[in-house]
Amino acid sequence: MGLGVGLPTCRSLSRAAVAAAVGAGLALSAACGGGGGGGSDRLSVGVLLPGGGASRFGQFDRPLIEQKLRQLCPHCPAPIVAATPEANVQQQQLDALITRGVDVLIVAAIDPKALRSSVEAAHRAGIPVVAYDRLAQGPVSGYVTFDGATVGRLQGEALLTAMGAKAHGGQIVMMNGAVSDPNAGWFKRGALSVLNGRVRIGKSYDTADWRPENAYTDMTGAIAALGPDRIDGVLAANDSLAGAVISAFYASAVRPVPPVTGQDADLAAVRRIVGGEQYMTVYKSYAAEAGAAVRMAVALGRGEPVGSVATATVDSVTTRKIPSVLLPSYPVTVGTIKDTLVKDGIYTIDQICTPKLRSACAKAGLT
Repeated sequence: MGLGVGLPTCRSLSRAAVAAAVGAGLALSAACGGGGGGGSDRLSVGVLLPGGGASRFGQFDRPLIEQKLRQLCPHCPAPIVAATPEANVQQQQLDALITRGVDVLIVAAIDPKALRSSVEAAHRAGIPVVAYDRLAQGPVSGYVTFDGATVGRLQGEALLTAMGAKAHGGQIVMMNGAVSDPNAGWFKRGALSVLNGRVRIGKSYDTADWRPENAYTDMTGAIAALGPDRIDGVLAANDSLAGAVISAFYASAVRPVPPVTGQDADLAAVRRIVGGEQYMTVYKSYAAEAGAAVRMAVALGRGEPVGSVATATVDSVTTRKIPSVLLPSYPVTVGTIKDTLVKDGIYTIDQICTPKLRSACAKAGLT
C-alpha cells in the first residue's frame, strides 16, 4: 500500500493523553519538546490521495504537499503518502497509518462515508485528520477545499455563454460526479442555481466513481435517447468526464460537438480547449490548497489551534463547525489560458501547443 518505513516521531505522551489533550484544546508543544525544536519538529504526516500517477492528485497535489511540508517543518520526515482509486484500499491504508502511529493525517477521501469508522478510530487514537479537497465523514479536525458552489456556478454560467441564443430554452445533458463524493452534489447545486429556468435538462447522470468509461456509456445513451441534433450543451463536472463525453459525440458521428464544460485544468483538457473540442474548464490553485492543508496539519500535529489558518466553518453530516478553508476558483476558456494557467506556471506554452495545435495556439495568442 506504499507505506514505507518512517522516522521516529514525538511520543512523549501516551495516545490516551494526547487524545485527551487534543479534545480539551490544549497545546502539546511543551510535552513534545517545545515549538520550533525537539519532537514537535519531527512530525510524522500521513497523506492519503484518491489517485496517483497521471491524475491531478499525482501530478500536482502530492509534490506540492511534500514541498510545503519541507518548508514549514524542515526537520520532519518525508510524509508517508499512499494513493489509490479504490475506496476499500484507501480505508486499509488509513487503518495502517493509524496503527503505525502517525502524528497527523491529510486525507482526500474517495468515499467519505466509507471512511467514517476509520476517521473515528484516528480520533480515538489522538490523530487529527485534515480533510483534503473532499469532506470525509466523522470527527475531522479541519477541512481545506474549493468552494464547490462557485465551481458549479462558473460551469453553468460558461455553458450558457457558449450556448448563445440556445441558452434560452435549449436542451442540455448534465454529467455529474459520484454520489459518494459530497463535492459532486455541491458542484451540481451550484450549476443548477444558474441553469434552472434557463434551459431544459434532457438527461442528468451521477457518474459512478467519477469513472470516464461510465460517463461515456451514459453520454452514448443520452445521444440515442434525445437525438444527436437535440443536445445544445453538456455540463460535465470535471475534465475526465468531459473527455469521455466528447469521445461519445465523436463515436456517434456528432459534428460539431456542442459546448462542454470541465474542471481541474487537466493538460489534455486545455489542449482540447485550444483545439475547439471543449469549451471551458475550472482552474483551482492546487498550490494554495496544498499550502493551507499542510499549515493546518502542522498546527494540529503540534497541538496548536488552527484559527490562524481556517477562515470559515463547515458542517458535515456527522460533525458541526469544522474549521475550514474555502478557496476561490477561476473559469478558463481559450482566451484566458495565457493569463491563468501559463501565468501561474501550471503549464508552459510548449506543453500545451503540440505540433497539431500550433496554428490554433497562434490564433489564441499562445506564442
